[in-house]
Amino acid sequence: MSKTWPAEDAKARFGELLKTSLAEGPQIVTERGVEKAVLAPIDEWRRLQQRAGPDLKRMLRSPEARTDTLTPPRPRHRHRVAP
Repeated sequence: MSKTWPAEDAKARFGELLKTSLAEGPQIVTERGVEKAVLAPIDEWRRLQQRAGPDLKRMLRSPEARTDTLTPPRPRHRHRVAP
């Protein structure tokens, strides 16, 4: 169960915030009542990163990328009609 921490408390009691995150799971940090950040255990972060999959840049730069189909084919020669 996540707990909400005002930013001032999170700064002043970071050690406690970290221990609570490790014991109870992700902790939400708020600023003026608006959720701004989450402190989560590293194992959970890595699990979420793996589930997210590769980003577009990584996919396009991979050797398996099929970028030849991203642009439509163009005719080889254009024939102009003489007036």
